[in-house]
Amino acid sequence: MNEPLAAPKRRRKGIYLLPNLFTTGTLFGAFYAIVASMAGHFADAAQGILFAMIADSLDGRIARMTNTSTDFGKEYDSLCDMAAFGIASSIVVYAFSLHFLSEYQWLGGKLGGVLAMTYATCAALRLARFNVLAAISGSSKDFFGLPSPAAAAVVVFFVWTADSYHLSGEEVLLPASIITLGAALLMVSSIRYNSFKKVNLSGRMRFLPFVAVIGLMVLVASNPPLILFLGFTIYAMSGPVVALYRRLRSRSPQAPAN
Repeated sequence: MNEPLAAPKRRRKGIYLLPNLFTTGTLFGAFYAIVASMAGHFADAAQGILFAMIADSLDGRIARMTNTSTDFGKEYDSLCDMAAFGIASSIVVYAFSLHFLSEYQWLGGKLGGVLAMTYATCAALRLARFNVLAAISGSSKDFFGLPSPAAAAVVVFFVWTADSYHLSGEEVLLPASIITLGAALLMVSSIRYNSFKKVNLSGRMRFLPFVAVIGLMVLVASNPPLILFLGFTIYAMSGPVVALYRRLRSRSPQAPAN
């Protein structure tokens, strides 16, 4: 006798408020950064991206802690990430510095817009690839390519640092162009980056790591633009440096065994 068919599972209606509220915070940071950069307030724009980064780092953790992860939340998070770390970040660096490239007649004076659009496009490609890989293989302790929040941090916190030292966008046009293009290419590269997903901030911690965390917080508080820019730049460069080291190590001749 055939067993009765199980009743199909009912799909849950509605969305979870708490994690999606933090995801909306990412979108708010993006909107604030765009409006502030249009008004020429680049420190405020950078702080909007920083707010978006904090909100983006919390929404996923809260969803996992409260067991409220949904496909809707994942898609919403990806769209808000694109707004903050792709569109808004490219607008900030363009409004601050890249628009000065219009004075040079390469590509008809549109080189600044091309660089900003290249960054935004690479951010979209990076997020799309992340979603595909996450659906196929699940979470991993490594990222492939520089994560878009880290890329946005390098680009936008450079703007924040230059602005805090009263440097105009025209004065830092060359490094701004190099940093924007470099961050874009690192996002779409296949270089591995540590995701730090195994870091457990809610569990017990040894004394020395605890002191190191407190020291890092004090260091950031002493000069937020410069320290944040240097910290994320070191993280961005760690991927290529480690990849180069591994390649050189694999090519080095092995010592003969006795």
